[in-house]
Amino acid sequence: MAAGSSYTLVEYFGGDDGYRCGYCKNEKGNFSHGMWSHAMTVQDYQDLIDRGWRRSGKYVYKPIMNKTCCPQYTIRCHALNFQPSKTHKKILKKMSKFLFKGEMPTEQGDGEPMDSLCEEGGPLGHAKVCHSEVESPVITAIQTEKGDTTPAKFETPRKDPVSVPDEKGPATTPKPGVGADPGRPVCRKAKDLRKERRLQKRQQVGGGVPASATSNPATPVPLSQPKTLEKLINESLPDSPLHRLEVRLVRSNPPSSEFKASFEASYQVYKLYQMAIHHDPPDKPTESQFRRFLCDSPLEAAMPPDGPEVGYGSFHQQYWLDGRIVAVGVVDILPTCVSSVYLYYHPDFASLSLGSYSALREVAFTRQLQKQSPKLCYYYLGFYIHSCPKMRYKGQYQPSDLLCPETYVFVPIERCIPSLEQTLYARFNQEPDAGDTHVLKDLGRALVLYRRTVMSYAAYAHKRKGSNDEAEVEQYAGLVGQVCAERILLYRA
Repeated sequence: MAAGSSYTLVEYFGGDDGYRCGYCKNEKGNFSHGMWSHAMTVQDYQDLIDRGWRRSGKYVYKPIMNKTCCPQYTIRCHALNFQPSKTHKKILKKMSKFLFKGEMPTEQGDGEPMDSLCEEGGPLGHAKVCHSEVESPVITAIQTEKGDTTPAKFETPRKDPVSVPDEKGPATTPKPGVGADPGRPVCRKAKDLRKERRLQKRQQVGGGVPASATSNPATPVPLSQPKTLEKLINESLPDSPLHRLEVRLVRSNPPSSEFKASFEASYQVYKLYQMAIHHDPPDKPTESQFRRFLCDSPLEAAMPPDGPEVGYGSFHQQYWLDGRIVAVGVVDILPTCVSSVYLYYHPDFASLSLGSYSALREVAFTRQLQKQSPKLCYYYLGFYIHSCPKMRYKGQYQPSDLLCPETYVFVPIERCIPSLEQTLYARFNQEPDAGDTHVLKDLGRALVLYRRTVMSYAAYAHKRKGSNDEAEVEQYAGLVGQVCAERILLYRA
């Protein structure tokens, strides 16, 4: 948070009522806590997503994990250590063939795009309409518990999310068919093996003696290093293509001139996508709904000296093919990660697997930003939903972690899957005594905004004797944690 200039301001809505689940279609099985964010710093949002929160427009929600029908676990990929799988390489080759030769694959794409299904996955009653007097808040003073007032300026500590390191996991022997067999030689490329066999044959023909019996055996062919993701992406973009693909990053909040100029074209792609992929009726994906869902953002733009050149905040990553938009990835750039919000594309290009292709480009983009800001090294893919098979594809971006819903530490996904195979809800941290390091300890220190004045909850409660909102405020503060509760302003009417 920039000292003295930025506050996060929210209105809390609780989450007692069930609503329709966008994954299993249960009409009343989805439960989550929610709050409307009028403004939010990137550091506060980083800390919130590291506690299981996620935004849809300006609405920020947290699934009630032990109650909801399809538990949604925050998933992140270690971008610097990411190695594309065979499937990912095929997707890049598919794009290369299309750009170079114009060959459009006949089969359909890889299923779910890189989106969060927020429109279906979260309640929109509050997200659609939130008319209140704090639309453009004016903070006039900060009041202490003793009743003193000071100018509206403060600094807050920042803490990085805690991770459970891989070393803590017990060493296990790979199961049959899983992982490398230590008793067998290292797997080598067929091309290298053919070269070695040809060399051995030449030696046998030339001297009449098997190559293995010579005093100077053939020099082994060095194993080729796997290609980096960046090299694979560059190879998918030929020098003299039939079609030209360009990726542009435009800031969506506050909207840049490039964003404004391309808004209509981007909206039309979204509308076609929603009708073809999510089967929305033509009157549902309106321009106002598009703005509210994918353009409006509570995140305040920030340009700190130790951040990336483009700064922090909300952006649209536009994919331009031959001069027109064919796909858009909505992303948030935060202090330690790039967070994927949504991906929509023109239905005519569905067979190019643009959901997975854009995710690979976003991983590479994260690695690019990390060179400018070393702590920005993770790629967040939204929620991993093991109970929904079509959403398991997010676990293919390895190495990746899932967030423990009880201790809020990240645990390698391979240690989480066995538990999720047994039950919908699981605690991933296996240390029995471990707990939430930011658990609420002092409700009185939580900050509220009351009558345009920032004050502690203790001062607010003293001012409003007989107030009956303590249970609600305590629930909110427990969900955001002690650190965020002392930093975020909770609006009180």
